[in-house]
Amino acid sequence: MPWRRMRLRNAEVLVRCDDQGELASNGGRVEIRYKPGDGRAYFAGVSNLSPTEGPIQIEPDSFCGEAEPVKQGRKPSKKKAGTVHAPDKPEADELLVYADGACSGNPGPAGVGVVALWDDQRRELSEYIGEATNNIAELTGVLRAIQLAHELDRPLRLYTDSKYAMGVLTQGWKAKANKELIAEITEWLQGHPDTELFHVRGHQGVTLNEVADELAVQAVTSRSSKGWTSR
Repeated sequence: MPWRRMRLRNAEVLVRCDDQGELASNGGRVEIRYKPGDGRAYFAGVSNLSPTEGPIQIEPDSFCGEAEPVKQGRKPSKKKAGTVHAPDKPEADELLVYADGACSGNPGPAGVGVVALWDDQRRELSEYIGEATNNIAELTGVLRAIQLAHELDRPLRLYTDSKYAMGVLTQGWKAKANKELIAEITEWLQGHPDTELFHVRGHQGVTLNEVADELAVQAVTSRSSKGWTSR
């Protein structure tokens, strides 16, 4: 089955299609490749794909070759039951992130706080997301981290104190709410396989997690957002 060139967010991708360029979707999702011959197959929602400019570009099936489906983010590895090492410096070329959410009332005014470190760089995000639940705020923090890692093209090690986020993203919990947001995050994870998610206990003196919490609370208190700020 051939491939059609399309756009997924800011990237040009190859998408499974028929000889006329109609997408070969299954349940609203379709196989994509970011690069020909890289051996990794991803799946994207049809609604998130858009045509490239100009005439439809179709490539033969052999253009991409065989590939293994990429599984979403890996489950956390624990040193001891209930605990993980909480680093404050990134390793090698990774992006190290602590993400948190806050909510005044549940639902109520909600905010997101994220701290990101790589090389000798540090960025912080304090984002007000309006009326939402605490779980939505926590999930949005995870999403912002993955989006930044994708933008920087770096492996991501992400820490969150949300058991809910870990459950629905890595442990197969059945989500009764927030299905669209969870699906969006899952799609980003599929597009950024070099991602590890870890749970860290909140309000236990983990410095960067406390900073992320403060940034989230600041967004709620001020009812305003500050984009990614270098520190």
